[in-house]
Amino acid sequence: MDKNQALYKKAKQLIPGGTQLLSKRPELHLPGLWPTYYQKAKGCRVWDLNGRELIDTSYMGIGACILGYADPDVNSAVKTSIDQGSMTTLNCPEEVELAELLCQLHPWAKMARFARTGGEAMSVAVRIARAFTQKSLILFCGYHGWHDWYLAANIASIKGLDGHLLPGLMPSGVSRKLRSTSMPFAYNDTEGFLKLIAKYGPQVGAVVMEPIRNFHPEENFLETVRRETRKHGIVLIFDEVSSGWRLTLGGAHLKFKIDPDMAVFAKGISNGYPMAAIIGKKDVMNAAQESFISSTYWTERTGPVAALATIRKLKKYAVAQRLIEIGTRIKEGWMNAAKKQSLRIHVGGMEPLAHFAFEDKEPAVLKTLFTQEMLGFGFLATTAFYSSLAHTDLDVEKYLKAVNQTFGVLSRAVGSTKPQQFLKGDVCHSGFKRLT
Repeated sequence: MDKNQALYKKAKQLIPGGTQLLSKRPELHLPGLWPTYYQKAKGCRVWDLNGRELIDTSYMGIGACILGYADPDVNSAVKTSIDQGSMTTLNCPEEVELAELLCQLHPWAKMARFARTGGEAMSVAVRIARAFTQKSLILFCGYHGWHDWYLAANIASIKGLDGHLLPGLMPSGVSRKLRSTSMPFAYNDTEGFLKLIAKYGPQVGAVVMEPIRNFHPEENFLETVRRETRKHGIVLIFDEVSSGWRLTLGGAHLKFKIDPDMAVFAKGISNGYPMAAIIGKKDVMNAAQESFISSTYWTERTGPVAALATIRKLKKYAVAQRLIEIGTRIKEGWMNAAKKQSLRIHVGGMEPLAHFAFEDKEPAVLKTLFTQEMLGFGFLATTAFYSSLAHTDLDVEKYLKAVNQTFGVLSRAVGSTKPQQFLKGDVCHSGFKRLT
């Protein structure tokens, strides 16, 4: 019996949705065949419950393990902190050290607050911005978590979050009174952003956006957002939960030379240990004292210790440059393999968070088939590749060789009358779907 599938079948009876994170639902990748669970992980390799060793060329802990799984330097620092006591009535000194380091790396920022997950840290940032401006309306661009302030965009229109989160996501459980408190704009749509500012400017408390994700910023886009937010006294929040630490040491906004009023980090900041940081200008951050923002486990020790150890290693080994190098090779490899096998794909994303999409018929079938065939070669693979320091040149070489062979299978599927006949199971889900 496949231990992974047996446990997931049990999980769906005990856990609503089957998993704690939507992105880890196996139905999104390879229904009935995705390994789902791991017993151990090291570097860029994971071992499932059946003892099968797999190279992770997909999401590397959903973007959290930027150095690789079970990094020895980070683990050593965390183990020491555990032995010394990870939680007491007093505060850990490492949080002061981390706040100072983050402000040194981002000279525009003067203060920091900490949380333990990206979504909650974004909610903290929005709360602080609203407290500072005394205005409720949020204009946003990109994905920013599961909390009410964000999902409220789908109350006025069920398509509010299309292109930002998942198409058709119902804001079930979100108060209807939050209608029209969050409004989206599209990345690089300078004209659309200016129209929102012209209409709602005096009501806007914050503009929340990722400085980069699927596309590089077009000329004057970020500059326009910064100019208009400053002009109207709006707090500009950069969500660096995914983009941070991958293009440079610190936030990606440093490369674009655009200083926000606040920035939020999580995921890669602590290499898999729960940690998040909200940094900002002193006058904005001080507004946190006018609101109740407090949580016991925001004070535990392992998060700040892991973040300090991770940042030191990111600096020592110039990790961002390495991630860009790997991602560039991966993107080029996808395009070359697709051309060789006569497949039509679109390649996008910043280099360390690269992805591609099929443009031939039945793209969901092809995506599922890609994952299925790559699994046969010993790779956890989706249509994305999140680079880590643990990925070696040999790993990349083996991966691209497998991609070329897999694209050959996909090419035959595209040329057939029924591509789905190549699958061993069901087609992957393409968005939010309630599981029964």
